[in-house]
Amino acid sequence: MSATDTAAATVPAPAQAPGQAGGTGESGTGAEVVCLGESMVTFVPQTTGRLADVPAFTRAIGGAESNVACALAAAGHRARWVSRVGADGFGEHLVDAIAAYGVDTSAVTRDPARPTGIYFRTAADRDADAAFEVVYYRAGSAASAMSPHTVPLDALRDTRVLHVTGITAALSPDCLALLRTLTERAPGRPLVSFDVNFRASLWPDRAAAGEVLLGLARGADLVFVGEDEAETAWGVTGGPQAVRDALPEPTTLVVKQGAGGATVFTRSGAGEDAIPANGAGGPRTGEAPAAPRTAPDAVIHEPAPRVDVVAPVGAGDAFAAGYLSGLLRGLPVADRLRQGHLLAANVLTVAADLTTPPPRALTDRLAALDAEEWGGLALGPGWAGAAQSAEAARSAEAGGVSQSAEAGGAAQSAEAAGA
Repeated sequence: MSATDTAAATVPAPAQAPGQAGGTGESGTGAEVVCLGESMVTFVPQTTGRLADVPAFTRAIGGAESNVACALAAAGHRARWVSRVGADGFGEHLVDAIAAYGVDTSAVTRDPARPTGIYFRTAADRDADAAFEVVYYRAGSAASAMSPHTVPLDALRDTRVLHVTGITAALSPDCLALLRTLTERAPGRPLVSFDVNFRASLWPDRAAAGEVLLGLARGADLVFVGEDEAETAWGVTGGPQAVRDALPEPTTLVVKQGAGGATVFTRSGAGEDAIPANGAGGPRTGEAPAAPRTAPDAVIHEPAPRVDVVAPVGAGDAFAAGYLSGLLRGLPVADRLRQGHLLAANVLTVAADLTTPPPRALTDRLAALDAEEWGGLALGPGWAGAAQSAEAARSAEAGGVSQSAEAGGAAQSAEAAGA
């Protein structure tokens, strides 16, 4: 990576070894990342066709924020999911399934008066098939009652990074009030990560949606937004720089460009990496004036690998998890983008919108490829497992190889899986 790819890496190394995060830990033990948002039980058809014609469904879970928490916990980070579920079997299933990834679910509240949200969708690709259907049963759900008064705010602030999305803002006026509280620039708050995650079906008034989402993004420290989202929600066209011009406030802006990769804008000298330890109370956004909006940005672009896409659902959440993992580990900005691309590719090449991420050692080796090797990377279904198996076999035969050779071998194995 070039010298401009690095930012001041002041994030302490995780205090807990990978695989040791607990699903029922006490909220006061601290988390590296807290994710707030609704998760629902999802019913996916066992066959293709209209919902009216599908005879049987498979139960799964779905939720942008819990997807991020699960991916981070599975990657070895201390992650907490905060939400509300009904005091019903679906709520119990959600909490158990998310905790099974190693996520701390101790701050999830059970609501005896409201149900857990559920939804049904067709097996078709929502981005490529005009016949895609999704039916939500989430109005009046337990999560829609989240507010500054019904969610444990201490559990949200006892962290180094708080991750939220625009989906929550669409659920109810109380949910919007909660997000506005959390994105208010106030002393001692954690770094706030905001994924715009615009969902047109949740916003009857698109103009109002754009205004709400832009306001929330302006209050965040780190923002993820797709070029397509920026155009749909805000009418912004002209590429990543045009998005940055429309949203200069966040210290860091990550503009996702689909198969074209992603571009990150980081305000020079703003110290995005200076994430305090839990409860440290050190200087944070809001305690001092923000860096001038006219301060120059460091701009880094990383192309995405070529991916044989099976289904696109969940890729944005996986990308955010990969980027946040790199941030927490103090990796150079370009490596954070590559980690995001690799975790997104892992989800893009499976039918589910949530799956266990590849081992950190594998993604680190692939992220370390030179520009030519990275540009030639092609990932298809099973790429992570194929690369792991090939590396293990080579290591067993050779008795260990250098990191550069391992990276090249991993790239060849991953490309073979995508052929």
